[in-house]
Amino acid sequence: MFQDGSRSGRDRKKTVSFSSTLTEKKISNAADCIHAMVEGSELKKVRPNSRVYQRYYLMDAGLQALFWEPSKKESDKARITLASIREVRTGRNTETFRTSGVYEQISEDCAFSIIYGEMYESLDLVANSAEVANIWVTGLRYLMQYGKHAFDMLASSRDSLRLRWLERLFSSVNLEGEDDAKEGIPLQLAIKLIQSVNPGVSSAKVELRFKEIQRVRENKKLGERVCKQEFVEVFHDFCTRPEIYFLLVQFSSNKEFLDAKDLMKFIEAEQGMAQVCEETSLKLIQSHEPSEEGRQQGHLSLDGFTSYLTSAECRLFDPEHDNVCQDMSQPLSHYYINSSHNTYLIEDQFRGPSDISGYIRALKMGCRCVEIDVWDGPDEEPVVCTGHTLSPPLVLRCVLEAIGRFAFVASEYPLILCIENHCSLRQQHVLLQHLTRTLGRWLYTDPPAEGILYLPSPQALRHRILIKGKKLKPDFDGEDGDVSEEDEGAEMSVTQPNPPHLPLQRFQLLREFSDLVTLCQSISFIDFPTSSKSQKPWELVSFHESLAVHLAGESPGDFVNHNKRFLSRVYPSPARIDSSNMNPQDLWKCGCQIVAMNFQTAGLMMDLNTAWFRQNGNCGYVLRPAIMRQEVSYFCADTRDTVPGVSPQLLHVKVISGQNLPKPKGSGAKGDVVDPYVYMEIHGIPADCAERRTRTVTQNGDNPIFDESFEFQINLPELAMVRFVVLDDDFIGDEFIGQYTIPLECLQPGYRHVPLQSLTGEELLHAQLFVHVALTNRRGGGKPHKRGLSVRKARRGRDYTALRVLGLRAVDDVFKMASPLLREATDLRGNMQNSVSVFRELCGVSAVANLMQCVLALSSRVTGPEGTPLLLFDLQDNYPTLEAQGPLPDVLRRVVSTYETMVNASKAVMELSDGIHDKILHIQSTAMEFHEKLQILAAKEGLKGSKVCRAVESFSWNVTILKGQADLLKHAKAEVQENMKQVHDSALTGNLTKDGVGLRRVRSQTRQNHGDNTSARSRPV
Repeated sequence: MFQDGSRSGRDRKKTVSFSSTLTEKKISNAADCIHAMVEGSELKKVRPNSRVYQRYYLMDAGLQALFWEPSKKESDKARITLASIREVRTGRNTETFRTSGVYEQISEDCAFSIIYGEMYESLDLVANSAEVANIWVTGLRYLMQYGKHAFDMLASSRDSLRLRWLERLFSSVNLEGEDDAKEGIPLQLAIKLIQSVNPGVSSAKVELRFKEIQRVRENKKLGERVCKQEFVEVFHDFCTRPEIYFLLVQFSSNKEFLDAKDLMKFIEAEQGMAQVCEETSLKLIQSHEPSEEGRQQGHLSLDGFTSYLTSAECRLFDPEHDNVCQDMSQPLSHYYINSSHNTYLIEDQFRGPSDISGYIRALKMGCRCVEIDVWDGPDEEPVVCTGHTLSPPLVLRCVLEAIGRFAFVASEYPLILCIENHCSLRQQHVLLQHLTRTLGRWLYTDPPAEGILYLPSPQALRHRILIKGKKLKPDFDGEDGDVSEEDEGAEMSVTQPNPPHLPLQRFQLLREFSDLVTLCQSISFIDFPTSSKSQKPWELVSFHESLAVHLAGESPGDFVNHNKRFLSRVYPSPARIDSSNMNPQDLWKCGCQIVAMNFQTAGLMMDLNTAWFRQNGNCGYVLRPAIMRQEVSYFCADTRDTVPGVSPQLLHVKVISGQNLPKPKGSGAKGDVVDPYVYMEIHGIPADCAERRTRTVTQNGDNPIFDESFEFQINLPELAMVRFVVLDDDFIGDEFIGQYTIPLECLQPGYRHVPLQSLTGEELLHAQLFVHVALTNRRGGGKPHKRGLSVRKARRGRDYTALRVLGLRAVDDVFKMASPLLREATDLRGNMQNSVSVFRELCGVSAVANLMQCVLALSSRVTGPEGTPLLLFDLQDNYPTLEAQGPLPDVLRRVVSTYETMVNASKAVMELSDGIHDKILHIQSTAMEFHEKLQILAAKEGLKGSKVCRAVESFSWNVTILKGQADLLKHAKAEVQENMKQVHDSALTGNLTKDGVGLRRVRSQTRQNHGDNTSARSRPV
């Protein structure tokens, strides 16, 4: 069946990497993998001494052994028999890899290990590409699964579920009653059939491929009709995605399809859905499997699995965020508010056109703060325009009517109208009439109650319009009065990038218009101490971009504290006459709620703004991180380190492939060929900002395979965003292909498709990326290759968060009581998380894997000589125990010992965390009693000036640490509950239970009644 691929049978030495031939034939079944293995591949062997040897590895033609050449060993020793292989492990997940000095130089996706022999030795290999590694892993696992029956299984696979479906599909559309029906189907019909499965492929490419095949076979009906063999071959070329095939066989126990249990395992272990039942899997099979035979048998073929993975169910964006999912009952100042600058402009700021469509588009995009610059117009009709520019005006009445029609189409939450009033008193009367007649039923005119500390919530202000503008003093009795004029556009004529402060002009304000301004009264900014003493919650400062960025750099902590109670609006520098945008993240990190954007200008900054506000149902309001809302908390917006009280996360992203990537706009000279690569960007606080890129895939926009993994530490997850950008590496000029931006909080874990968008935000039809995403806790330390078992952090080397000394004896004495508790809390969490890491490593899975994946991986290697399991879980207790069923090899004894350590550490968290948590919060509560007295205590201790400021800052730091550590203990307890549930469910799925078939999966659901033994994250599916 196979020819010997050894070098000894060849005339010349093979030097070409096998990966270069993969584009000629796509891998879609085990036979393809085994053919490639018999042909052989150049692989690098990694030794424990960190030496690397390049060798040529092959399977013998009889599929009984793996051997390599050249080798100093005798020929019978430079081989591993198939019967001796215990496991084929993916990634850098053996002790040899982890402790190797070349760890960082090895791609996780190109590495794999063969565990063999009685002593569980490992042959650690690195392929030239991830696809070659996948071929060897898939082929070896297939041969291990079927052993001496492999030949029979390979022969039967040629009559696979997919092939039978294609033959029936071809036959069903073969035109009846025609004389030439036996000679195939019309070419155009064949093209439509292929496009029905892969709608992104162009008909021209499919037609060209048919003609190429027919030309090679000298088909006399060239270009007219297509025979069955030609149809199947072209279908295979355009509708087979090898990366999905490798994923399918990984979860199907090397079958050519997934059954309901396989799919259930995939959805739970990889996609992160809890308590999935086989009925759920069967429903998905019925929805996505194209063949009637597969649907009847409950089997999901490669095409069905591809359909599922490309469906809306596997999109990267979590559908829970398509609706309002955040608490909307907090004060208005606790939210970011989607805001537009000079909303009426649709191009540049100086001479570009104005149009009502600017308001309509912004409101339909969820904008909740629009700008109206009102000036005297002809015929006693106020107009909307930017003063001091050549942009044409709009009639105010028409603008307000458009706002009235679309104000609450996209969101029911309050709309803020920033009215920059430049009208004479005569036309202010007209302005007032238009406002009350058009928007009167929505206008919020109730004056704020004296003494309130915060503004009302978005929930309380639903379907209300707030007017932001200047207001007369409360004790003024006349019909109009003198106020300072707001004129952001006046700086347009100043050419310096940082214009000097312009003197404020005065103008007469109508009393009745002033009365419409209630919760958003415009005031001038002096400094933060003045604001802290005298600013009212309903007073709002509009910051020039340059001033805001300066304050963010010079006083980031003060800016954050200012925005806990007061609204801040930031508008772009008037020097941006091209309507370019500032980076909203630079201001969001300081808590600025209203960052005004030029909605008409596409690009990175607008991508960030649009994506950010999608996370709460696109309602225009996003709740700010808790550390920015708490009255007493420490957060420095410019931090380049971890955030006190916040547990850092590790974001793992594998960019697997792309599909249907279009050529860049305007690249006609290059034809249809693109050389794509992917940029990954992290946007957030300075400590989180990072970017990485994949290699370039040359001349392939249809299905480029990247197979590259990246890891990012995220210190403030609530403020982080992820951006994928696809670029063409070989084009002079416009190299942008597509992008997708998403808040970290909206990521779904597992294998996901990312829909790409154009420069202006429209979705590119059928263009997408295929990625794998995982979020884990940050653990360990040092360089990546020093994260092995031998360098696990001991308690003495653990980092403990330190409390600061204020220099106020009474307060310091209270905080001192917390120090031993914080150490104990850190040890509890650290011991539990480290024990999970060690267990994960012994299970031979990557750092991304959860405990369900650990146990499922374990289930494949604990079978004894007679096929009986060597290890089984006893699920009678809340903490499943792992019990030996006979003598164990050393490696499995270590697994049992490590599992027991993990369970004991988990029990300690469950038994002790509540008591420590309550004590920490009690100390925090006691310390907070001193909050209002800090200035008095400082005076008694003789502290002055900067020492007082440092004492207040240290107090906020300590309170933040206490609250954060208490929260982390709660999260650790939830993590233990989730871990034990995953062990329980995966033991059932992997048939590793002592009770066997008598124990039903439903037990994991009944465990919800056992109090602490339920995961807060789990939800029925």
